[in-house]
Parts: sequence; structure tokens; C-alpha cells
Amino acid sequence: MVVGAGRFTDDTAPFNALHVAFLRAPLAHARIKAFDAGNARRLPGVVAIWTGEDPEIAALGPLPAFARLPDGMLREPPRPLMARERVRYAGEILAMVVADDPNRALDALEAISVDLEPLPAVVEPRAALAPGAPSIHDFVPDNLACSWSKGDPQAVAAAFARADRIVRVSERFARIAAAYLEPRAVWAVHDAESGVTTVTLASQGAHLQHRLLCAVLGWPPEQLRVRTQDVGGGFGPKYASYPETALIAWAARRLARPIRWTASRTEHFLADAHARDFDAELALAVDREGRFLALEVDAVAGLGAYLSTFAPIVATTGTARVIGGLYRIPAIAVRVRLAYTNTAPVDAFRGAGKPEALFLLERAVDEAAAALGCDPIALRFRNLLRREDFPWTTALGYTYEPFDAPALLERTLALADYAGFPRRRSCARPRHLLGFGVACHLHATSSLGGERARLALREDGSFAAWTGTQDTGQGHANALAGLIARALDQEPHSIRIAQGDTEDLPDGPGTGGSSSLVVSGNSLVRAAQRLRALILEAAANELEVAAADLELMPQAVRVRGTDRVLTLAELCRRARERGLLLSVEQHQEDPAETWPAGVTAAEVAIDPDTGAIAVVKLATTIDVGRVVDPAGAEGQVCGGIAAALGQALLERILYDPDSGQLLTGSFLDYAIPRTRDLAPLAIDWHHTPSRRNPLGIKGLGELPTNGALAAIANAVFDALRPLGVRALTLPYTSEKIWRAIREAGGLAR
Repeated sequence: MVVGAGRFTDDTAPFNALHVAFLRAPLAHARIKAFDAGNARRLPGVVAIWTGEDPEIAALGPLPAFARLPDGMLREPPRPLMARERVRYAGEILAMVVADDPNRALDALEAISVDLEPLPAVVEPRAALAPGAPSIHDFVPDNLACSWSKGDPQAVAAAFARADRIVRVSERFARIAAAYLEPRAVWAVHDAESGVTTVTLASQGAHLQHRLLCAVLGWPPEQLRVRTQDVGGGFGPKYASYPETALIAWAARRLARPIRWTASRTEHFLADAHARDFDAELALAVDREGRFLALEVDAVAGLGAYLSTFAPIVATTGTARVIGGLYRIPAIAVRVRLAYTNTAPVDAFRGAGKPEALFLLERAVDEAAAALGCDPIALRFRNLLRREDFPWTTALGYTYEPFDAPALLERTLALADYAGFPRRRSCARPRHLLGFGVACHLHATSSLGGERARLALREDGSFAAWTGTQDTGQGHANALAGLIARALDQEPHSIRIAQGDTEDLPDGPGTGGSSSLVVSGNSLVRAAQRLRALILEAAANELEVAAADLELMPQAVRVRGTDRVLTLAELCRRARERGLLLSVEQHQEDPAETWPAGVTAAEVAIDPDTGAIAVVKLATTIDVGRVVDPAGAEGQVCGGIAAALGQALLERILYDPDSGQLLTGSFLDYAIPRTRDLAPLAIDWHHTPSRRNPLGIKGLGELPTNGALAAIANAVFDALRPLGVRALTLPYTSEKIWRAIREAGGLAR
């Protein structure tokens, strides 16, 4: 990748492939009165045009969500591959053009005439649930997909009744975009002789795409092959399934021609799954001594116009699994309502509900400290779980793995030089307002399951490994090769990792939920242990010694204490001659769920005259059990914190509230973090090995995002608290801060 040798989806498409362009709805809500594609069909190079009204297209689909809530709870209107009768968000597909040249395809889009009758639109989740709101689906006239709850409201009410203080925090979490380096891309080719259509796309898991495509298109599984090669970033939205993928697969078979499509950056903002869109309030009850008694969450989450692949579980179980944080909280109740709006669908993005939940909790802890007149750090120490509390099951029924929360907090404060902060704050005034914030956080890793890893000795003496998870830029191959090499006493460069092809493996979970190393790492190490025994047994037969007398070494097997050596290449050749394959398949045995934890601290500096804000110091201590790839792990922490910084200070998908038009459709309007936005980052590791898998590892990728958002927010409010600023909404842009300071009366010089 570093030397530019990556092979991304757009790089691998057949040279003779036809090009696809999609006509997208210019209105957020409208009735489709008429299509006229006659002029477009007559343009040079145009091969085919389909609309949602064509019987062939109408017979496809619908595109289903994959994740589920309890039966009967969720109202899911069908999601067509192209809009039919009504448009429900700006960017929804109206027509598909296939042409021999990308520019001719775009010309044909402009020649299509569509008569749309505008309808009232609603983009805010709470507004969508209000009486009289425009109805988006006839099947769901009140726009309420479901009302989900968990916990014990009676116990919470009783705790609130005896509390000394109840603090409330609320936040309207803005939508954000994945903004990955590589936009979505798909190409497909049909082999008439075999009857197999091969789809190659940028995804987070070929097997999930295969499963959903077969369901949408009605094809037998053996007639579809799905491949994913190098991927330039996923972060969640490339796990989801999209109409474009199914349409391109179908068109390649229908036309018996290779077909390709790569999304423009505008299409990314319009049509890729967004994230967050969460409007919530959390109430925390504390007693006179500052002990946490109970908490309650009431939230409305926007789904967009349709239910995307994992959307049902993001704001519901995603919130509930971590809402207790690292604290002893005896009673918890959560209620989340899911609302349809005239916006692009949402789905999982790094953290998938956890950053918002922990933001609310950690903001409430700081507000409780202010209400009690105590130090927020001391209040945390008073309520943190201790080693003797484990095994700990939260009030919502989730059982954590052990971690040392006080040690995590102590080490982070030392890394951030918290003791020196008062001096730094005093020296900075009045030119800058300094603020310090911490957040205690955790994650619950997860996976779709179904890993069936395979490991084999090759004829040249190297090893090939196949895994059902998917690298989207994290460097899985390095970490997995290192684990296998250590288990087989080989050099890592002799291990070839293959992934992303449904022809290679019958099943696989893909990559999501920070679980790839937990799932694939442990499965491949188990496979390596079995293959090691198989190799030694085969070599023992060839060398006529006991297997216990042999040792594996790079590229060879040796009789201990002698110079008798059999190369692995020769062993593989002899084994094949006897009909013995030195290969093993390993089904997943270890649970994907682990509970990594951490504490993150942030220091910010705000210019009171302009509102300009800079994060000047970041520190975090992470417990992910055993760290098997230190360089990769550090990269995950940096990337996760960068994602949180973007959500805290910069990123916001914005729709016009009246028309539903997207206002942030390019990087001219949508800001993402750059290198200069990131402060120096101090990272330390605290190792409490997981007892749920042989490697003792816990997932990492989303944990830093879960904590850094709240840490930065607490630092911002700490800086502004002396001025009387009590309310801000994410993201904390310089303009918002400047206005808040002015409304609070400005800085007393």
C-alpha cells in the first residue's frame, strides 16, 4: 500500500466494461408522475436505461435490513432498488444508464425527463414523530419504526425519588459521513457457460454481500461469486448493502456484458449510509456522597427513509451495552424510538451507538460534579468499578470482562500531566481559555460469526491462509501472518493471507464490531496448531522417527539434535503423492464478544475573541488484553481518536429542514480532520488478558472513538464553564463557541 501497489476495485475492472451512471432524485419527497427516457436512449453509446417503473426492475428486491430486533417490534417498509411511485430522499435512485463511456452515460442522465410532484418533507427525527408530520411510508403512517426499551423503569424511579441530585444532559448528535479515501465501487461480469455472475466490490465482507444479493435477486448461491480485494477504508458503511450493487450484478447478467460503477464524491454524501443522527437526554441520579444511584436515557434516532443493514441495533443495543460505562450504577432504563425521515439511510459507523452513549454518560458525570461542587476526577474514582467487583453484570444484563478502571484513570492522568494543568491554565489566560476533560469508556466487540478459516502448506514451502474477515486498511495481513508464523515457527513473509472471496471459503463474518483479530486471529492460531501436528506426523513417517523427536523451523522440519532435515516443500510434494493434503479448516470456536476498556484525556485551548479551538494534548490508556501487533494497535488508536475529533469539532451532514435538500454535498461544505488538527498523542497499554479466547485479546478499533468524543467535549465545557456557557451542540465549531461566549456575556478582562 505504501508504495502504491494496492489493487482497489476501480483498478481491477475489465477494460471493456460498460459504464453505469445513476439518475438520483433532486427532491427529498415527491410523487413520480412520469418518466421520459426516449431522447436519452437514442444518444450514441447508450446500451440500456432502466427506471423503477420497468417491470424487470420492479420484480427485484426489496433490499432488506440484516440486523433484527425481537419479532414484531420493527416496522420495515420495503426498500426498492429504484424509487417507484414516490421519492423518499434526495439522492434516491430514479434510473440506471448503461453506456460504453462514462461521459456518455452522464450525458444520457441529463437527457432523461422526470416529472415529480413535490411533497412535504421532514428531516429531524423528533419532528418526524410529531403529530401532523408528513408520512413517509403508507405502511408506517406515524413514521415510528419501533419503540425499544430495556431496563427497569420502576427501579430507576425509586432511585430518583431518594436522590440528592438529578443532573440531565441532552445532545442532538449530528449526522456524519464516513468520508473514506476510496468511494464505493462495483463491477460485475457474467459467465454464460458456467452461469456464474462475479461481483467485485469495495466492502467489509464478501459473504454478507453474497447472502443479501442472493436474497434480493432471487439467485441460487452457487450462481453468484462475490470478491473484495484492497479496500480504501470502510468504518462501517461499507458493511452495509446498497441498491447499486444489486442493480449492477443484475444488469451484468441481463446484458451478458461486464459492467462497472465507481461513486463520485457527491454520490458518497448523497447516497452512502450516514451515521449518528441521535437526539437524546440522559438523567443521572446521585446521592449526597456522590454515589451514582441510577440513570435513564430517552432518545429518538433517525433511520433515514429506509432501514439499512445494521441500523436497527445501532441506537438500541449499541447504546444499551455500554451506557453504564466503567461505573457501579445499580439501576438503568433506556428507551429509544426509531424514526423514518426524508434523508439518506443511516447505518453503523465506528463505534455504532457507543460514542453517543458514553458522551451522554461522561458529560453527566462532569455536570454532577459541578452540581455537587466536587472534582470530576474524584467523583469518577468514587464510582469506578474495582477489581473485586468482577465478574460484573450491568443493570441491563451485560457481563463485562475484568479490567482495572482506577489504574486506567491514574495512568491517563499521569500521561496527560494533569498535575501541571492548573499552572498551564493560569499562564494561558487571558489570551486563551484552557480546558481539561476525561472520559472513561469501553466497547463490546461483536461479529456476525461463521468464520471458517483455512490454512495450508504450499508446494514451495510457504503457507496460505484464508479468512472470512476483511481488511479495509487496518493491516490484517501483517497481524495474522505474525500470529501464524509464531505458531508454526516460520517467518511472517512466508505466510500469504487471502480474504474476500466467496469461492475460497463457504462462509465468513466480514469485518465489523472490532472483532477481526478476535475471530480470525484465534481461529487461524488454532488452525496453525492443528496443521503443525499434521506436518510433524507426516514428516515423522517420511523420516521414520517419532513426531516428538521433530522440530519445525523456517521452511523445514529437522530431527532434534541432528542435521537430518526435510524441507517443507519436499514434504508437501511427498504428501501429495500419497494423497495427503497438509491443510486444515478451522470453524470459529471462540466468542466474538470481548470488553476492552480505556480512559482518554483531552486538553483544549480556546481563543475567546474568535472562538477558535485547538486540541493541544491527548492521552489515553487502553486495555485490550494482549497486544499482538503494537504498530497496528497504535494506528488504530490514532485513527479512532481522529474520528472522534471530527465528530466533536468539525463534521456535520446538514439537510435543509424545509426542503430536505442536502447542504453538505462535498468537501467544500463538509470538514474532516487533517493532520494539523490532531494534538500530540500519548498512548499507554494496560494488559488484562481476555479469558474468552486463547490469545487473550480484546477488540480495539472502535474503543478510542468511544472515549475521545466525550473527553474533548468535557474539555471544551471545562474551558467555557467560568464564562457561564452551559449549552453547545455538536460539532463545537469556532462559530458556535464564539456565539456562546457572546451570549454568556463575553470574557471579563
